This record gives sequence, structure tokens and C-alpha cells, in this order.
Amino acid sequence: MRYDVRLTIDYSYDAVSDRARNVLRLLPSDIPGQQRVQQRMLKVTPRPGERYDRVDFFGNATSAVAWHQPIQAFSLHLTAQVERIAVAMPLDLSPPLAGLAADIANVHTLLPTAPHHFMAASPRVAPMAATTEYARGCLTPGMTALQAVEAVGRALHRDMTFDPEATTVDTPPAEAFRNRHGVCQDFAHVMIAALRGIGVPAGYVSGFLRTFPPPGQPRLEGADAMHAWVRAWVGQETGWIEFDPTNDQFAGIDYITVGYGRDYGDVAPVRGVLRSSGGQESRQAVDVIPLEAVPEVRR
Repeated sequence: MRYDVRLTIDYSYDAVSDRARNVLRLLPSDIPGQQRVQQRMLKVTPRPGERYDRVDFFGNATSAVAWHQPIQAFSLHLTAQVERIAVAMPLDLSPPLAGLAADIANVHTLLPTAPHHFMAASPRVAPMAATTEYARGCLTPGMTALQAVEAVGRALHRDMTFDPEATTVDTPPAEAFRNRHGVCQDFAHVMIAALRGIGVPAGYVSGFLRTFPPPGQPRLEGADAMHAWVRAWVGQETGWIEFDPTNDQFAGIDYITVGYGRDYGDVAPVRGVLRSSGGQESRQAVDVIPLEAVPEVRR
């Protein structure tokens, strides 16, 4: 399935800012067997005095930009054409959850895809007794690692409420879980904490999700948004799988990946510093436009 992706993010400040610097993770990349990027471009306005494009440790395309002149606003505009490859859900060859630790111990590498990076606390996801207890309550005897991931994800979808007014980008996962309200970032962080608590390596995925308009209504331009979901390592045979607790489904052809990390901090779309005073405003618009006709079927 091929998509045109367009993203615009505008920032404006009450006062002129000086020495602004940002790290951007907005460009999708090729993922063997899952995603092919046919073209991509990230335009930054006004043009920064410095721009350095590289690939970070986890394989994410990263752009570092800086302005040496004062600015009071800047815009980011992404255009990309991405092919999402349809992949059938693999057979469940994952070990029983109790045996997953042995599979992890048999991975003798620290490459970015190694499960060891995704087991312990990360800057935004600390161990939480409450989520560990919750995850244990989702398990049944003899459950495989893959079944455990699915059970935890589906339970969180059932028990948490999507509420864009309940949290901010800095809300701790413990607070979102305690209130059972949040957005996709919160669902992902809570699920990551829950899985790590029962011994399943888990990380954060940032990207785009094709959305469906209400029946009989046209899709709205700019109505889509960046999305977040979870990847979990379920053994040497199956490897990494991806589950979206916000929408209660495994990630499929409607999902376009931008970045992988331990939590949001590793894949934040825009992260930086500036010197200014007063407040700021930001606006975001995303379009994920399919270039092929597919049945409007929700999984």
C-alpha cells in the first residue's frame, strides 16, 4: 500500500528568540520487509544557518538545525511517499512467557535491535509496581510471550480512555495510568512499563496512522496526526512485533513508521532549546493519503 504523507508544524513565539536549536525526527526510513520510502523531503523555514542530517543509534533519520539570527517563528514541512508492505501476522512461535528470559540471554549482541536495550528503565518510563501488577492480572497459565503482549494491549484499550485533554507531552505514565485517561503517547508508555514489568522487552514507535472518516463523510484535509504504538520482542523465532493499544490492533498496512526508541524521548519529532521570553504557540496538520484503493475495513 502506497501513501503520500504531508506534515506541517508551525511554531511562533511572543518574543524574538535567539540561538534556537532543534533536533528533528520526522523523516520515515526504509525498514526491510516492512516499509519502503520512495521519496522524502523535510523543508525548514526560515532556512537554518546549520543543518546536519544523520542516522541515530536506533536507525532513525535525524536532522539537527540551528539559527544564528533571531527568529520569531519557524515552520517544518514534510512530504514523503511511502510504501507499506503487507505482512501476514506470523505464527506464534514465541516461547512461554516464563521461558522468554532464556531467549533474551541467548542474544549475544548489543546492536540497536537487541532486546537488552528495551528491558530496563528508560528516561520517561520507570518501573511501576501498579502496571506490573496490572500486567500480571492479564496473564493466564502457559501463555506465550506473544499472547501476553496482545493480552496486555487489549486490556489497556478496554480500561483506558482516549482523552486529548487529560494529559500533556510531559505527563508521567504513572499519572496517565492512575487516571486511566490519555492519548496515544500515554497508552504506549503505560504498555511499555507493563510489559517490561513482566520481563518482555518493549519500546516506542513513532509514526503516522491512516485514519478513516465517519461512514458517508469525506476525509478532512489535515485531520490526521502523528501516532505512537508499541513494539515488543517475543523471542528469537518471532523477534519484534508491534501492537497499538490505542486502537486495539497489531500494526499493519495503515501504519507508517518514523522512528524507534525506548520511549518518546528517543523519537520526539521536535526537540530543542531557544532563548526567548513569553509564550509560544504551535500548530500541526497531517495528511496520510492512500494512493491505491483498499477496502475501508477496520481490523
